[in-house]
Amino acid sequence: MPSSSYRRFEHLRATWPWLPLWTVVALLAIFSHGPMPLYSTRTLAVAWEMWTQGYWLVPHINGQPYSEKAPLLFWLIQGGWFAFGVSDVWPRVLEVLIGGAQLVLVSLLARRLFPSRPWMAKAAPWMLLALGCAFLFGLQIMYDGLLAMWTLAALLCLTPKMQRAEPRWLLFGLCIGLGLLTKGPVMLLHVIFPWLLGPLWNDWARQHRARWYGRGVLALLLGGAMLLAWALPAGFSGGDAYRQRLFFTQTAGRVVDKLSEGKNLQNHAEPFWFYLLWLLPLLFPFSGWPRAWVAIAGLRRPLEPGLRFALCWLIPSFIVFSLISGKQPYYLFPEAGGIALLMAGAIAVLRERQPALADNGWFGTWPLGVGGIGFALFLFALPLLVAGNHLHDDWFDAAAPYSRYFSVVFLLLGGLLLLRGRGELRRLAVAGLIGVLALNTLFTLTLWPRYDLRPTAHLLGAAEQADRAIAFLGNYEGQFHFEGRLTRPIAELLGNPAVQNQAVQDFARAHPDGLIVVRVDQTDANDLRYALLVQPFRSSWLVVWPATSLADLRAGHTPPEPPQPTRIYPADDWRYRTRP
Repeated sequence: MPSSSYRRFEHLRATWPWLPLWTVVALLAIFSHGPMPLYSTRTLAVAWEMWTQGYWLVPHINGQPYSEKAPLLFWLIQGGWFAFGVSDVWPRVLEVLIGGAQLVLVSLLARRLFPSRPWMAKAAPWMLLALGCAFLFGLQIMYDGLLAMWTLAALLCLTPKMQRAEPRWLLFGLCIGLGLLTKGPVMLLHVIFPWLLGPLWNDWARQHRARWYGRGVLALLLGGAMLLAWALPAGFSGGDAYRQRLFFTQTAGRVVDKLSEGKNLQNHAEPFWFYLLWLLPLLFPFSGWPRAWVAIAGLRRPLEPGLRFALCWLIPSFIVFSLISGKQPYYLFPEAGGIALLMAGAIAVLRERQPALADNGWFGTWPLGVGGIGFALFLFALPLLVAGNHLHDDWFDAAAPYSRYFSVVFLLLGGLLLLRGRGELRRLAVAGLIGVLALNTLFTLTLWPRYDLRPTAHLLGAAEQADRAIAFLGNYEGQFHFEGRLTRPIAELLGNPAVQNQAVQDFARAHPDGLIVVRVDQTDANDLRYALLVQPFRSSWLVVWPATSLADLRAGHTPPEPPQPTRIYPADDWRYRTRP
């Protein structure tokens, strides 16, 4: 076999079996239910409106320019639609491809950063694929998975190869630019610290500081130029309000909470300790593995370059993101690869320097095994607890018919984690991945009907086809546009209750055959008698009204009897049987 072919074969073999396993599980999970509101439905709504209206330069949602995100993910979705036709299949396959690329990139990073530890190139992707929160949010059609891919690709360009120690600056700049076109300036926060602190982990950077920082600045400027090549014409095309939000308030409003006030921005303001509270869930299942904590706590100087790289990446990024006003758990997902590198590297050092601790059974996966068996026993007893009125909740009631089947899965996973000996990391990764798939499947069978907006979306799509106007009482976030294939904006009836009531009256007079969608905490007799459709949504209900009927009720009048009974979709019936 020629040497080049042999190398390609070896690289391909190195992805076995973690990449095929992750791909199969991800495809099963992402196609087990429809796109999740509001994470995925908003992205699909923007891509759909750009597709139908021809807005290739400026993203739009509900008829207005959408300044919250840059357009690269939308362009990728539309490229797939051009090739394969419009559906939600391609966007979900795209997310799976992006997730697989992250695993390959973190394996390459481990190989570059730990050249004397071949085990790292295999261990790092196993750790990354096992992170439960990253896996679940990776199933959403969102920007953070693509951003994580460009982050890993950019950092890979900084790391030395056997044949070349100097970074690939052109590729570094291109990856930064693609990240900026994915989610804007936040991309810089994910890659800037390994570059700024390069002399602490990279020998070439320490020996050639001027070239490291000079060419790094040029690469950053290249990435910024790629963003401006889109943002400048988009800003002038979208109008003054869009330009102001795009170049200032949509980024600054996330950094400083007060700058977002009154601007209707997706700020997600949280206190500085928000990520500390989320740290254990974000690291699960490794947060329940004592050996990982012992290994990290036992790190001592001198640290090898790969560990110094991970620390230079993770610590300042965590501090800066904690200081920024806007926070969401998935904002840190581009750092998941760094977490995998740090934990795997720490365990490798522990195995080398303190083999007794590395083999100590008390530091094994038994806490997670005991937890899995305990959860299995709970699921087995759940039908009895519900029948005896000891537990009452939407999830408990819905899960009881299926819980004993899933108890077998978690019993087996718990038993797997109680095993000792070689392959502990792989057993933990497989158990974590299969456990998250089981939880996602249980969610699909139980709570997904409270998130499935197809009944309302299809009704609104039919109404638009009949040329009926549609309004939403409150802030509309695009959740019906793609599934309903809507091509016109939905009017938003905003304001305090008095202002909204007047808006309902005005809308009904202007559009006597129009529809109004209302979200209520609880339904009442009028909802079930005069509305067109009632369906659950999360912990509340969506009610679709004839505009005139809702206006009559808000004015204190009795509406005429509807020609057809209200369609009611109960929360515990995923088939959406109509109930008169």
